[in-house]
Amino acid sequence: QVQLVESGGGLVQTGGSLRLSCAASGRTFSNYGVGWFRQAPGKEREFVAQVRWTGDRTYYADSVKGRFTISKDNAKNTVYLQMNSLNSEDTAVYYCAAALFASTWTASGINYWGKGTLVTVSS
Repeated sequence: QVQLVESGGGLVQTGGSLRLSCAASGRTFSNYGVGWFRQAPGKEREFVAQVRWTGDRTYYADSVKGRFTISKDNAKNTVYLQMNSLNSEDTAVYYCAAALFASTWTASGINYWGKGTLVTVSS
């Protein structure tokens, strides 16, 4: 069993930055990845980014490439999502997720979810 607890959401202005954290605990596997999905009102949950549990490989959605950076602190078992140049389309509830590390993640394939943290980008 893996437990995921998010923090760091909030209100930020367009063009601003925010950093989300996801603390992972419980059983962990080197072939797992930890990452983020987001869900905006009225939309499906979509993949954002993931990092391999060993911290050495990452994948990003095209919509966030060059603006978001995912990283992992192995000593703290915490994954971070640094979000820069935020715009209104980034407004969503962000969920931490864990599953087998793969180039493509879908929401239906995720084994563990956090409860989510709200990010609101205002103009």
